[in-house]
Amino acid sequence: MKTETIAIHAGNHTDDTTGAVVQPIITSTTFERLPDESFRGEYIYSRSSNPNRTALENVLTKLENGAAAAAFSSGNAAGMAVFQSLKPGTHIIAPDDMYHGLRNQLKQLFAGILEFDFIDIDDTEILKAHLKPNTGLIWIETPSNPLLKVTDIKKIVSIAKERNIKVACDNTFATPICQQPLTLGADLVMHSTTKYFGGHSDLMGGALITAEDNEWWQIIHNVQTMGGAIPSPVDCYYMVRSIKTLPYRVRGHVHNAQLLAEFLDAHAAVEQVLYPGLPSHPNHEVAKEQMIGFGGVLSFILKGDRLNTHRVINKLKLITKATSLGGVESLIEHRATMEGPDTKTPFNLLRISVGLEHIDDLIADFEQALN
Repeated sequence: MKTETIAIHAGNHTDDTTGAVVQPIITSTTFERLPDESFRGEYIYSRSSNPNRTALENVLTKLENGAAAAAFSSGNAAGMAVFQSLKPGTHIIAPDDMYHGLRNQLKQLFAGILEFDFIDIDDTEILKAHLKPNTGLIWIETPSNPLLKVTDIKKIVSIAKERNIKVACDNTFATPICQQPLTLGADLVMHSTTKYFGGHSDLMGGALITAEDNEWWQIIHNVQTMGGAIPSPVDCYYMVRSIKTLPYRVRGHVHNAQLLAEFLDAHAAVEQVLYPGLPSHPNHEVAKEQMIGFGGVLSFILKGDRLNTHRVINKLKLITKATSLGGVESLIEHRATMEGPDTKTPFNLLRISVGLEHIDDLIADFEQALN
């Protein structure tokens, strides 16, 4: 089936009891045993499995062309499950522009348990120089947050496979509508489903999708069920409902982001625009090869000092100053402030989650703020 059809049907089935065309919410935490002590199906206790979570994981699996999926209560919980699945002493290579929430998770929660290096993962020589006998995972984030770096997934996979190293890819910015890392050779895909999958800034969630249902995946699955960082049946239900419009929403985000990037790129007040859809992006050719669409997030660097940066962001009227991304409304944030004192993000960089408002209105708002 095509993506649009998968998004609508893979997370839903007609209710056998009532004939309802939308799957109901099953909030029960436990399920009745039959006289022989067996169960009617796979459901025993809602921490380990629930019909609504099964529906969500099914549609996530099919959208990413994977073998299985595990849904979590947040993107950070999903990322932590990967790190918890690794043996103590395992070495991880991660990008220097890694999402600060997961980077801090490694530095603060796994220091002394796992080894890790944050490097320019796109530089082949630097990457090879950091490989160790105990390197077990290369973590990719592409496009990255907030510098919108694009990593050549096939190249990283080729280097990793020669050494039997796993590759996991944070695909949050792209979604499976814009990029499918498993088809490019990655072993695992991670999402903060809070973002584009939820799509309305009112749901929290995370997910992992695996290329193979293998021994490593079973460890991750055990972390999910034993750790219990799972989404509620209600959250799963609404996530599935939101996913039904995902392909069309993402195309709207991509369309608006491309046009806004082009406008900002031509503006005299802007020093640089970071967006894979622009020919000026250093990895534009890689993005064209591995991405179906260039995503709905862009960053731009203003000319001038920190004061000017805050002046511009505070003059915007339509675009909300808030963290997160992927909602139907446009959001902007001063990323360096969000990341804290150890940030390496330029002080004059602003990140935009481009929403689904009319592009003329978005451009007009930036025009008045920049001028």
